[in-house]
Amino acid sequence: MKEKVRYTFIDLLRGWAIIIMIEVHVFNAFILPELKQVGWFDILTFINGLVAPSFLFVSGFAFQVSSGSKLDEMRKLKFPFWKKIGRYTSIIFIGYALHLPYQSLSKVLNRSTPEQLEGFFAADVLQCIGVSLTILFIIRLLINSDKIYHYVLIILALLVMILSPVFWKTDFTNFFPIIISNYFNQTSGSLFPIFPWINFILAGAIIAKYFLSAAGKVKEDKFINRILITGIVMLISGHLFYAVPFPDHLKSIIPHPVFFIERLGYIMVFASICWHYSKWRNTTRTFVLDASRESLLIYWFHLLIIYSMIFGGKNLVTIIGSTLNIIECIAATIVLILLTIVAAKIWGYLKTKFPKYAVKTGWAIVALIFLKFLLS
Repeated sequence: MKEKVRYTFIDLLRGWAIIIMIEVHVFNAFILPELKQVGWFDILTFINGLVAPSFLFVSGFAFQVSSGSKLDEMRKLKFPFWKKIGRYTSIIFIGYALHLPYQSLSKVLNRSTPEQLEGFFAADVLQCIGVSLTILFIIRLLINSDKIYHYVLIILALLVMILSPVFWKTDFTNFFPIIISNYFNQTSGSLFPIFPWINFILAGAIIAKYFLSAAGKVKEDKFINRILITGIVMLISGHLFYAVPFPDHLKSIIPHPVFFIERLGYIMVFASICWHYSKWRNTTRTFVLDASRESLLIYWFHLLIIYSMIFGGKNLVTIIGSTLNIIECIAATIVLILLTIVAAKIWGYLKTKFPKYAVKTGWAIVALIFLKFLLS
């Protein structure tokens, strides 16, 4: 059994990803349409597009770090197995719950339009994480050899890159119900189908394996520096690919392998920066780590505030609309970040000081929300 270890730099990367994700949703929901046509917004959009891949990468990295714990018990389908499955399933359910067109089962069944139902069944980042981690978990349990397991992840990552362009040209609704076909491509509106987004999770798990090997030899610094250099080469290569006038048939592949390589390069650079920062500051007291520890709560909470019909049957998108300038969007982002960080700190404090009561309270709140959904 391996001792559970937390690496501050990967927690910092996750924390910054969830914080910037708040900015992404605020700006996308509320900024004036004409400001989206300004040149700087394209740069912001590219930076914002790195948030979800970073979050996925961290999920794969964290999975790999903890994957060697209690494997024998989980292979015997004992409690740790069901705990893991329950955790991944809950992530998937939360993802779908956030897409509910109404906070009432009766209204969902009787008032939902085809477009609303299509949005509900779409695979978002939480569904992608939950399903991808379940796949990795099953593979880990089936393969006893660490070396073979690692090679399987590499082969799987290559297969995903090869198959994704083919799958994106295939209408999987001809073969599966929409709730399943949505995990193959974006045909029915999925933002984060398994193909190709699972590759960021696989990359996180693969790189974590090499990092753990380097850590075992006390060579983390050398490994991180290699990751930094490799990441810089990858992201520069990605930009050069799109800048150089290659034939259209090489650039028109969707999703393009270069899309993955370029963004993975940025993530590797960000992870390296977080590593060096954590070594420099050597602290566990920062609001970024608070955000990281309660990332799921912050993700749910900020989307609830922006998109849920909790303001007299309306949401903030309907009430405010795309009416804010850049200063107002920045102010709204800061306010929402502060609210979510306070919520994360309070919940983290309660879990630390009153762990049993906090867990029971959490489940009670979930049960009440579900009961209200069923009865209203």
